[in-house]
Amino acid sequence: MLDKFQVVQTADVPAAVIRLHIPREQIQQVMGAGIQELIAAVQAQGVGPTGPIFSHHFRMDPGTFDFEIGVPVRAAVQETGRVKNGKLEGRPKVARTVYRGPYEKLGAAWGEFNDMLKAESLPMAGDLWEVYVSGPESGPDPSQWRTELNRPLVG
Repeated sequence: MLDKFQVVQTADVPAAVIRLHIPREQIQQVMGAGIQELIAAVQAQGVGPTGPIFSHHFRMDPGTFDFEIGVPVRAAVQETGRVKNGKLEGRPKVARTVYRGPYEKLGAAWGEFNDMLKAESLPMAGDLWEVYVSGPESGPDPSQWRTELNRPLVG
């Protein structure tokens, strides 16, 4: 289920990130380990997390994901292993909605969201990001999970 979308302006979010370039089918195995690595690094250094995990997809290819998983931080992280300093870059115009449901249906939610934006003739940038506001850690009922979908707009 998608909420009505709105167009917002976003600010830079300093973050610790791990960049990944993987086959699409590996996403479930890779995300969990990457998130654990990020959380462990920022907690050990006392710099975060200061907000929910996000994934920023740089380009959409049906077979390959080129993206960063990240977590907001209050100060720069000392880079360790795959964990690097980064940021979720602010944008002047971002279409945003909230999807409520299990992660397995995120692909369909994105399709529906993109269709909404096309119907409004809103030109979309090539990248997008998700913010995992609440998920399995918040309870076992997937209908209560919330993922913020963000699609930068051009023009």
